[in-house]
Amino acid sequence: MRAYNFSAGPAILPEEVLKEAAAELVDYQGTGMSIMEMSHRGKDYSAVHDECIANIKELLNIPEGYSVLFMTGGASTQFPLIPMNLLGEGETADYTNSGAWAKKAIQEAQMLGNVNIAADCGKEIPTRVPTIDELQLTDGAAYLHITSNETISGAQWKEFPEHDCLIADMSSDILSRPLDVSKFGLIYAGAQKNLGPAGITLVIIKDELAEKCPDTVPTIFRYKTHIENNSLYNTVPTFPVYMLCLVTRWLKAQGGLEGMQKINEAKAAKLYDLFDSSDFYNGTAVKEFRSTMNVTWRLPTEELEAEFIAEAAKQNLKTLKGHRSVGGIRASIYNAFPTEGIDALIAFMKEFEAKHS
Repeated sequence: MRAYNFSAGPAILPEEVLKEAAAELVDYQGTGMSIMEMSHRGKDYSAVHDECIANIKELLNIPEGYSVLFMTGGASTQFPLIPMNLLGEGETADYTNSGAWAKKAIQEAQMLGNVNIAADCGKEIPTRVPTIDELQLTDGAAYLHITSNETISGAQWKEFPEHDCLIADMSSDILSRPLDVSKFGLIYAGAQKNLGPAGITLVIIKDELAEKCPDTVPTIFRYKTHIENNSLYNTVPTFPVYMLCLVTRWLKAQGGLEGMQKINEAKAAKLYDLFDSSDFYNGTAVKEFRSTMNVTWRLPTEELEAEFIAEAAKQNLKTLKGHRSVGGIRASIYNAFPTEGIDALIAFMKEFEAKHS
């Protein structure tokens, strides 16, 4: 029996996708080879690569003038690449600090250029993301960077600010809801939370932005290089792209992002409704900013939290421990997390509360 895996990343994948990948692992569609063994420029892999890009464009309704890229190094590599490519000499970039991941992006950018902290709620408890009306923006800023969903704190942007060049780290909520890509200059997301296995980073970039990159930036670190080479300038991690392709097929079968949003909101609502009717479980995010991807809460004592995590694991409810920096409990319920797993968790939570309250 598969565990109900609440891990924040690497995270759960659709069981159908895993079974399909397992069936094709040794012999991909009669080729006599695993896709991991194929040339990244060969026709069999190229068909998967191109389909994956097409599926992402379809799911997000990406307009003309944008490129879909597969890069490496996770979001952590994008933190410096963005200012390297897009923050010109003498320019200022605006950043919002909403928590641990936003802070990391800020720290990298500060090494490379001028940064204005447009809003800072990173240390607030209960946790939240900034409101649009509190942003203190720089006139003529090169870009505004936000983190759409803070995995650790469980807070999420529900409405995005308007900006000439809005950039978003969407590592933990990409493809979980419809999105107007035309409102963004660049979107990036590490794959291992909501897209597939670790190994690739999805980047969606407005092509004209890539022209800003200074000539002093090494070739492989330029977005323009990857656009011009269809993400094949160097050897792309082919198996993670294949897995992402399978996940995009699965998403289309769920009704696309509109269908996925309904499922995700219904899953999260079940947990948040329990918090709102209980004095035993206390959600850690401000209500209007509660994430549909990472649900975080506390129990009355840390000793009870430790017992909760241990007892849950015995019930096949795994990896519920909160991030080491904040403690508490965290249920990451990404696209692939099944509704029946939410129901099993809620049943356990009610029993645990009755026993200890």
